[in-house]
Amino acid sequence: MNPAATGTVCEAEPASTVRPPLRVLLVEDDPNDRDLILRELRKDEFGVTADVAGTADEFRQRLKMNCPDVVLADYNLGQWRGTEALEIMREEGLDIPLILVSGSLGDVTAVECIKQGVTDYVLKHSLARLPVALRGALKERNAREERKRAQESLAQKVEELARSNADLEQFAYVASHDLQEPLRMVAAYTQLLAERYRGKLDDQADKYIHYAVDGATRMQSLIQDLLAFSRVGRQETAVKSTDCNEIVEQAIENLRTAIQESGAVVTHGPLPRLMATGSQLQQVFQNLVGNAIKFRDGKPPVIHISAEKNESEWMFSVADNGIGISAEYAESVFIIFNRLHTRTEYPGNGIGLAISKKIIERHGGRIQAKPREGGGTIFSFTMPARMPSERQDSA
Repeated sequence: MNPAATGTVCEAEPASTVRPPLRVLLVEDDPNDRDLILRELRKDEFGVTADVAGTADEFRQRLKMNCPDVVLADYNLGQWRGTEALEIMREEGLDIPLILVSGSLGDVTAVECIKQGVTDYVLKHSLARLPVALRGALKERNAREERKRAQESLAQKVEELARSNADLEQFAYVASHDLQEPLRMVAAYTQLLAERYRGKLDDQADKYIHYAVDGATRMQSLIQDLLAFSRVGRQETAVKSTDCNEIVEQAIENLRTAIQESGAVVTHGPLPRLMATGSQLQQVFQNLVGNAIKFRDGKPPVIHISAEKNESEWMFSVADNGIGISAEYAESVFIIFNRLHTRTEYPGNGIGLAISKKIIERHGGRIQAKPREGGGTIFSFTMPARMPSERQDSA
């Protein structure tokens, strides 16, 4: 058990070939018991340097003068108890193992002391066990220090990653935004060149002009998609109570032309109300349904949207009867600009699923794709049933 829930760990001595003396702060008001305890420690391999405190004030002073590696305290010290040393160390912001060394200590009292933060206890008539308890306490302290270092290192890496991601988002936004104007000029003049000089030069020149116009148009599309992707991370839109039935109906309405041209049938079951950014969640449904229409298998698309409550989250599914997806590509389809088909087969830049993934993860959920039994694909994503209070706005 930790003697302090939070606190500063006294710095450990640097590793060397010669073991440094073990600093012990002995809280004991009986001189004879002090001598017995120190003699027992010096029997073992420990090189011990000891400070002694009999009162709470002395204990505070000794802590400030020489931070110990371990505290050995009698349970009953007349005017105070050894367990009160825990509170003093917590007040000082110290995390030091404390072992009770007592003449008698009932099982109930011992358990209560351990709950309060005592590392271990040794009875005075069994002092031969003290070195064993001491090794255990030091091992536990070293493990805590190692965990603390690992947690600090992880927190630092998380902070660096968050900063790096923010820088990348900023770069993507600035690059895609600032590139649009010069690229617009390139596209406009290559298109003008194609209109004025198509057929007036040789076939090779017409081919080159076509390549230039096509390349500029595709670059414009890519930059616009990159800008849309970067905006997902930059938009500070309100999270509020959202009716997913209305969101899905609006997404279907926005896709009305594509649905009519493909003969698609889009249905949905009862959907929940949850805390979300409505416009972004609508974009997710619109992307998934639009994908199902685009990647159809020669027959009219049949798409069904459903939701199921699972503990503290909702699991949404968008199932279709399209061309399907192999399990090996189930994760890579969410990578920005990653495509499994050529543009001549299916248009687009491979941005919709990447945006959907980013939106879902910003809402605290996760998204996945898997083949549907009998053909087609099922896209599933989760949304927390309730968002954290600090991210909620009044509806």
